[in-house]
Amino acid sequence: MSPNLKRPRKILSPPPVKGFKPYGPDLDGKPAEPVMLLFEEYEALRLCDYDMLNHHHASQAMGVSRPTFTRIYASVRQKIARAFVEGRQITVEGGKVYFDSGWYHCSSCSCYFNNPEMQQAVTACPLCGSNAIGKAEGEPVSAFEVADTNDLCICPACGLELLHQPGQPCGQQTCPSCHTRMRRKGTPGCRMP
Repeated sequence: MSPNLKRPRKILSPPPVKGFKPYGPDLDGKPAEPVMLLFEEYEALRLCDYDMLNHHHASQAMGVSRPTFTRIYASVRQKIARAFVEGRQITVEGGKVYFDSGWYHCSSCSCYFNNPEMQQAVTACPLCGSNAIGKAEGEPVSAFEVADTNDLCICPACGLELLHQPGQPCGQQTCPSCHTRMRRKGTPGCRMP
């Protein structure tokens, strides 16, 4: 039996720094391997220890189950403890995530994309190079992010796909583009791309 596919975790925005370095006397003279924190681990730490959310609310903010959030949170605390005790550098990068900031839509190729580099302005679509781009609402996903079509809500009128929010029926959501009630992808009457 194959393991379940890891769903992308929602991150509010990228961390402001790429890592931290310890300073002080070097005990053994050789640099130690850095401790790698994933973006989702950084987000879990930020939500619990900085924003002071409990695990239930933090898991909802990241779009994961509460047990999954607890595993991510335990992992990041263990990694930070290892970095402090062993005097190792911390690097923040990687993970299967999407950023809940800077979403854009290209009118030419109908591509949805986000802008994790908030310092740089978006001037063209990264897929087709067109300048016909605008801000998009919601959380559009592409085919490579979610392989199971049951994890998507789709607008039957315009075809916009959004990540399904667990515990929230698709029929209770409206499309941010045309204000039509959403449906679960695969329901009869929905346009399939």
